[in-house]
Amino acid sequence: MNSTTTVHCQSKICVNDRPPSQLECPTCKKLGIRGSFFCGQECFKADWKSHKIIHDLARGTAGDGTFNPWANFRYTGSMRPVYPLSPKREIPSHINRPDYANDASGIPHGELRRAGQPPRILSPEEITKMRTVCRYGREVLDLAAAAIRPGITTDAIDEIVHKAIIERNAYPSPLNYRNFPKSVCTSINEVICHGIPDQRKLREGDIVNLDISVYYDGFHSDLNATYPVGEIDEASKKLIRTTRECLDEAIKMCKPGALFRDLGKVIEPIARANGCSVVRQYTGHGTNDLFHTAPNIPHYSKNKAVGTMKPGMTFTIEPMINLGSNGEPVHWNDNWTATTVDGKRSAQFEETLLITETGVEILTQ
Repeated sequence: MNSTTTVHCQSKICVNDRPPSQLECPTCKKLGIRGSFFCGQECFKADWKSHKIIHDLARGTAGDGTFNPWANFRYTGSMRPVYPLSPKREIPSHINRPDYANDASGIPHGELRRAGQPPRILSPEEITKMRTVCRYGREVLDLAAAAIRPGITTDAIDEIVHKAIIERNAYPSPLNYRNFPKSVCTSINEVICHGIPDQRKLREGDIVNLDISVYYDGFHSDLNATYPVGEIDEASKKLIRTTRECLDEAIKMCKPGALFRDLGKVIEPIARANGCSVVRQYTGHGTNDLFHTAPNIPHYSKNKAVGTMKPGMTFTIEPMINLGSNGEPVHWNDNWTATTVDGKRSAQFEETLLITETGVEILTQ
């Protein structure tokens, strides 16, 4: 899970060439509208006449108190955000949390300090901790998946995930990671990844990916899966099957001495044979005491990934497969939600893996 948190001045007549900005519109913040930042009072006041239209839209044209915060955004498919977001869910004070949890900017300082270093080799004690947190991740994913049905909101799923994680005295890794506002990513239909749970109700025929990450006893787990909502069309069924096959065949390649770059050689031909494409902009990654760390693992052929698998390494493989183009994803104004460029559906599966002396162990299985 990665995103840029830089927000540029939203004024259409910015006098400073739209620099990175931190002055947030207080009304938008109260209404739950994210991304309304300006470089200074001059731009904020100059843009007020057109900007306040957003407030009028937010205050109730949907009839049920919900609204689309970016009504004029050029969406690629049928998905729309349904705001307001629910308030940030609380974490009990006794729960251990990662370094970014209480950081106003959500910056993962440990990841920045270790950038450029080779993948860690975990000790037997650390591997035991990884097995525990990965078991928790699987338990939480299964609980959340059991709640999937037409009519449930993704925010309600977030509440289920949040409660299940804190019941295990653990921390939901996505919460406040680079300011991500929720405890799980819920990515529906053309959303490739990093969908923010909101008030949208799941509908018959949707597909939804639940991306669960848990932090416990100093270590993170990371896994996800894509599920049907009720009865889905044949193209969506094929997409889900293909994506799972891509992951499973890649896992079979994992063992001491295998090259990270070779995983894409297995994944992309499977996708292409089934009329699908591989997302190139998001990768698998190391996960251990850091949420995201080395190695970097692309899912497409002819990539330049560096490194060889060694016993004691833990990392994810998480191919994102599209029914249509693998062109540059389109990001919503929340700076997280990534959608397919053509509005066609996308699916993903992910497991956290351990390289052993003889092969690979799927820690999140």
